[in-house]
Amino acid sequence: MKIDLRAAQPDDFNFCRLLYYETMRWISERLFGWDQTQEDVKFAQQFKLDEVEIIVVDGCDVGWLQTQSDERMITLGQLYVAPARQRLGIGTEVLNRVSERARRARKTVILSVVKINPARHLYERHGFHATHEDQYKIYMRRDFAPDV
Repeated sequence: MKIDLRAAQPDDFNFCRLLYYETMRWISERLFGWDQTQEDVKFAQQFKLDEVEIIVVDGCDVGWLQTQSDERMITLGQLYVAPARQRLGIGTEVLNRVSERARRARKTVILSVVKINPARHLYERHGFHATHEDQYKIYMRRDFAPDV
């Protein structure tokens, strides 16, 4: 299996939106209820094309991630893999690549995950630890930077 990341293009917006809905709708429905109009607005506000990479496996788009970086941290804001392609090591490989970027740059990676999202276990297996939580989310980090 060949896993690549490519910069997102404007045509990828709908792919990313639909995959977000496919993977996160059950969580949103369970916690808040689903309002399609509200979800469309929220997604459009959070999606920043220049921060998004498309996950490509054997030439097929199967997921996406969104990261932000500053001088000290990389924030993993989004990471989604199509349900049919989950549990095949794709998320692990992408997380390893983000972690390697952080290690080389001596940065910390931070993220948040909804408490009921099984992806939490992926992050824990990769050395992320909880720093705090709120009603719905756990905030996690993995340090690659000295004195952080």
